[in-house]
Amino acid sequence: MQINEAQKRMNDFCNARDWDKFRASLVYLHLMEELTEIGEEILYEEGYKKEGIGHERSNRDVSREFAQSFALFLQLSIHYGIDLDKAFGKELEIMEERFPANSWKGNVG
Repeated sequence: MQINEAQKRMNDFCNARDWDKFRASLVYLHLMEELTEIGEEILYEEGYKKEGIGHERSNRDVSREFAQSFALFLQLSIHYGIDLDKAFGKELEIMEERFPANSWKGNVG
């Protein structure tokens, strides 16, 4: 699925449920909640958090957390009328010039 197709499907989904009427601040807060759940998974994966010593790891499917975050991100982009296909394409061109591969390759980590 292309980004613009995902935006259209999310727009139709939201309109059919009146979710397009949610304030951007509420959608943003929900997005932060979902990103935090992804962050928790990263903390366990990298060993910062360990089960059994004051932490209980959730059995959530992290792929769903990514999908939920993406859906909310799309919802915000629709609210602001942003064509993500165009915006991302432009930004990637800027990043390719700003961060040349030959300067970074082998220098991370």
